[in-house]
Amino acid sequence: MMKYNLSEFQASYGLSSQLPESDRPEFVFSGRSNVGKSSLINRLCNRKNLARVSSTPGKTATINFYRVDGCYFVDLPGYGYAKVSNAERDRWDELINSYFEEDRAVSVLVQLLDSRHAPSADDHQMLAYLRYHNIPFVAALTKCDKLKKAEQEAQMLAFSACLAPYGCRKIFMTSADKGQGMDELRAYLDECLAEAGGNDAL
Repeated sequence: MMKYNLSEFQASYGLSSQLPESDRPEFVFSGRSNVGKSSLINRLCNRKNLARVSSTPGKTATINFYRVDGCYFVDLPGYGYAKVSNAERDRWDELINSYFEEDRAVSVLVQLLDSRHAPSADDHQMLAYLRYHNIPFVAALTKCDKLKKAEQEAQMLAFSACLAPYGCRKIFMTSADKGQGMDELRAYLDECLAEAGGNDAL
C-alpha cells in the first residue's frame, strides 16, 4: 500500500524538455480549470497545502510533480479556460502531448469531472484523447457534497452511460471537503500500484 502521507512537492515543469525521468509508477490527474484537482490531491495525501489551490482558473499552466511514497502524482494543467491566449493553449497542447508521447510509466489517469454538471465540450475532447491514445483512466466526480443522495445516484448513472464509450474503468463519487470516495480511490490506486510491481524496483 502507498503511504500517502509520505508526500512532497517536487517541481513544476512548463516545458516538455524539463520533465524528469520516468523511473517510477505515475498517477496522473486531469481536469478542466477549477474542477478541484489540487483539493483532491491534498485530500488523498491528507495534506492541506501539498498542492497549491488557485482561485484563478487557468493559472496553472505547468505539469506539477509530487513524490508520494515511491510514486509520482502528476497534476496536468487545467484546460478549458476561455481567457487563455492561443499561444498559451498551444503550449498546453505541446506539453500534454509530449508527456504522453514519452512512453512514461503511467499506471492510471484520474479524470476529474464536476459531479453537478454533464461533461463539457472540453471534457469530451479530453476523454476522446484518452481513448485515442489508449490511456487507462478512471473518473472522479468532484464536489458531490453539493448533491443530495438521490441526486448523486442519478448523476452516477448518467456519467456511467456517458463515460462507457470512452473506456472509463471505474467511477468514483468524491468530495475533497467531506472526504467522500477518498478511501475507495486510494484502494484503487493501491491496486494499480500492485499491478505495476509496487515499489520493488526502487
